[in-house]
Amino acid sequence: MSMRLSTGTLIILAQLWLLMATTSIAQFVIDTHGEPVEIDNEYFIRPAITGNGGGSTLVNKNGSCPLNVGFENSELPQGVAVKFTPFSAHHDDDEVRLNRDLRITFEASTICAASTEWRLGERDARSGRRLIITGRDDGTFGSYGNFFRIVQTQTVGIYNIQWCPTEVCTTCEFLCGTVGVHRENGKILLALDGGALPVVFQNE
Repeated sequence: MSMRLSTGTLIILAQLWLLMATTSIAQFVIDTHGEPVEIDNEYFIRPAITGNGGGSTLVNKNGSCPLNVGFENSELPQGVAVKFTPFSAHHDDDEVRLNRDLRITFEASTICAASTEWRLGERDARSGRRLIITGRDDGTFGSYGNFFRIVQTQTVGIYNIQWCPTEVCTTCEFLCGTVGVHRENGKILLALDGGALPVVFQNE
């Protein structure tokens, strides 16, 4: 005996399927091609708003190490590619998830004998903002300084990057912040404690 579904039932099932599909996709970060951002791939982080430079890159702020994280002054360069490493991932996870702690690492070598991981730095004496630098956390923030997270903005495919490693330490109280730009001596640096800058992830 065959069973035929009414038009109303089919519409409801289609809506449920669409909701489930949207919910599943919404858990992951997507790149500028609409594809999920994958853990082992390289991506260029670029401002979603023009006038804020090109891709993310290593910036020599004051001629010494550690290097800062910033954007290219011109909008044309892609910058330096990064890879994402989640703090906690299932063995079969290939995609970067939203609102989860992760490490962001430049795929580059530098003059500094240190890691190229993004790291929260101390407050800048002049601006009062916490700059994003490179290197492994030396205990300044309890070894949590290397963990960031990607959060969705109101526009699909456009994101904010935050420092708020509550997955790494569920009992800690952090002064969380969202990454924005700080301009200093003609250089575009990334920093917390100011206006947030939305970004996109480009894989080529």
